[in-house]
Amino acid sequence: MQVLVAGIIALALTGTTLRAFVEGTPDVATAATVFCGVFVQALPFLALGVVISGLIAVFVTPERLARWLPRRRGVAILAAGVGGAALPGCECGSVPVARRLFGDGGVVGAAALTFMLAAPAINPVVLVATAVAFPGHPQLVAARCAASLLTALIMGMLWARFGRPEWITRRLPKPHHGEGSRWSVFTEAARHDFLSAASYLVVGAAAAAALHVLVPPWVYEHLAGQLVLGVLIMAVLAVVLALCSEADAFVAASLTMLPLLPRLVFLVVGPAVDIKLFAMQAGMFGRAFAVRFAPATFVVATLVASAVGLLILGPQ
Repeated sequence: MQVLVAGIIALALTGTTLRAFVEGTPDVATAATVFCGVFVQALPFLALGVVISGLIAVFVTPERLARWLPRRRGVAILAAGVGGAALPGCECGSVPVARRLFGDGGVVGAAALTFMLAAPAINPVVLVATAVAFPGHPQLVAARCAASLLTALIMGMLWARFGRPEWITRRLPKPHHGEGSRWSVFTEAARHDFLSAASYLVVGAAAAAALHVLVPPWVYEHLAGQLVLGVLIMAVLAVVLALCSEADAFVAASLTMLPLLPRLVFLVVGPAVDIKLFAMQAGMFGRAFAVRFAPATFVVATLVASAVGLLILGPQ
């Protein structure tokens, strides 16, 4: 809070000078326009997402989710994947919920991991945000939903077949029931999710602005003609930027110089695996789990998004 107040005061004192500098420097003005456009467009969806995630923290406990999932492994994986669409929230909130489900003896780990990948990628807030960010491209929304769901189901089945319980080296602390009112739980969850997601949104918007200004136009022209290279670069970029799934569509939409297929890969890979998710998974499940699950998820998400994109969008 002290840093925020100091920053606001500093900007207020230097506002006139900074505005003159931005107006007098075309590249900086372009970058500022892109940054503001991405951030302002994404902010309402981000706010809606954290409000819903706060409500989930209050009313939808992991224990209740565990009771809702079927006991049969295959049905549980499918139910967890489809059920992720009904629980809006960003990937930061799905990791601890999945860990709690994983630790319950009545719920198979494969279903918990499927839910972890599906919930932040195919929920209504993310799909509506994608539709707003890409007006006139409903096929992209359908492709994102299908590719993300398929990625989650495949990873759940892979864990059911090849996963090992000994890879889970972190144990959950015992829950402390009755601590705080529902309002305090809601406000704390919403505040945490908003500050975490907004910080990554700022980084993503700044990266999108920098890509518009610093990267020469011929690079994008080359990527547009090299579909495989564009897909790989956007997949890696999704891992590095670590955007919130409720705001990544606006960053992808700002990269108008790239075809839809690489941008679809960006939207599918990002909510499934990135730097912050790797750190969270290592902290919640253990490093032995993260170093196996994250690379496998990256490969599956990239291949599935490319295949679905070619099928629905074509090589555009």
